[in-house]
Amino acid sequence: MTHLPDVRYLAGFTGSSAALAVTGRAARLFTDGRYKSQAAEEVQAAKVEIVSGAPALAAVQWLSAQPGVENAGFDAAWATVAELARWKAGLASGLRRKFLVPLGEPLVESLRLMKDADELAIMRKAALLGCKLFDHILEFLHLGLREIDVAAELEHQARVLGAEGMSFETIVASGPRSALPHGRATTARLPRRGFLTLDFGVILKGYCSDMTRTVHFGTPKPKERSAYEAVLEAQQAAVAAVGSGVKCGDVDEAARSVLRTAGLAEAFSHSTGHGVGLEIHEPPRVGTGQTTVLRPGMVVTIEPGIYLQGEFGIRIEDMVAVTRTGGEVMTPAPKALIEL
Repeated sequence: MTHLPDVRYLAGFTGSSAALAVTGRAARLFTDGRYKSQAAEEVQAAKVEIVSGAPALAAVQWLSAQPGVENAGFDAAWATVAELARWKAGLASGLRRKFLVPLGEPLVESLRLMKDADELAIMRKAALLGCKLFDHILEFLHLGLREIDVAAELEHQARVLGAEGMSFETIVASGPRSALPHGRATTARLPRRGFLTLDFGVILKGYCSDMTRTVHFGTPKPKERSAYEAVLEAQQAAVAAVGSGVKCGDVDEAARSVLRTAGLAEAFSHSTGHGVGLEIHEPPRVGTGQTTVLRPGMVVTIEPGIYLQGEFGIRIEDMVAVTRTGGEVMTPAPKALIEL
C-alpha cells in the first residue's frame, strides 16, 4: 500500500515517502535514505528497507520475489495510471499482465472507520485545542483586521498550543463572502456588521480536528437572526440523531428537514458531514441517501449550513464521536449566536 495515512495506521511511519508490502509471512516497509533513522524509530510492525529509487516499485518487486506469492493487490483509489505502468515495467515480463490486481475494496479504510480508545483520546485533545483557538480568536477580533490576519492568528496560536499543523487551509469568510462554503481568507476587511464564518482544524499526533462557528458583527437583522436559529436547530437535530445503528442518510435528513421547514432547503448545498481521523475527510459520508450504518468509535462532523449568494452564509459544525448510547460532541464551544 502506498496511501500514507494507511501506511501510518498500520506501521506507525510518519514520513512523506513510503510503501508497505504485506504477505502471509512478512511485512516490509520501503522508504528512502532521508528517513533511515526516523523509520527505524517509528516502525515496529514491519522490517524496514531503505531504497535509492521509488519505494512503491521496490515493494512490488519484493512481493514478486516472495515464495508462494502469485499476485499482489493494490488500492486502485490511490494508484495513478502512470504509477501502475511503472510498477508493471519493473516486473519480469511474464508477470506484467496478471501479477498486480486491483482490490475489490480498500483493506485499511474499513479498519480506520472505528477509532479505538487511544485514537479517540488524541482526537478529543485536538478538538478541545480547536475550542481554545475559537475562544482566543473572539478576543482577537476587531475592526480593521483582514481575513488573512484572522487566519494567521488562528494558525500561529495553534502552533503555540502544540498543534503539528492545520488540518486544512483555514476558512475565514466575512460579510457577503460568508456565502462561500469554502471561502478562503482574503485581504478583505472585516465588516462593521455582518456574519463571519470560521472553519478550521488542527493536527495532533497525526489526527485531525474540524469545527466551524459563525459569529455576527453588530446587531443581526431579523432575517439573519432567524436564519441563524434555523441552522442551529438543524445542527442540533442532526447531532441528536447520531447513534449506533443509525444510517448516515437519516442523520442528514434530520438536519435537512429542519431547513426544509424553514424554507431554506435550497440554500443547503452540501452534505451534513463526513468522517474524520488521520485525514480530514474520511468515510463515512453523512449525506442524502447514504446507507452506511454508524458504529461506536466512528467520528463524524455535523455541519449543516445555508448560503445566500450576495447576502450571507451560516455554518455550524461539531465533531461527534458515535457511542453505544448516542453521540459525544467533541467540540463543546458555544453555538448560540455571538454578537460582537
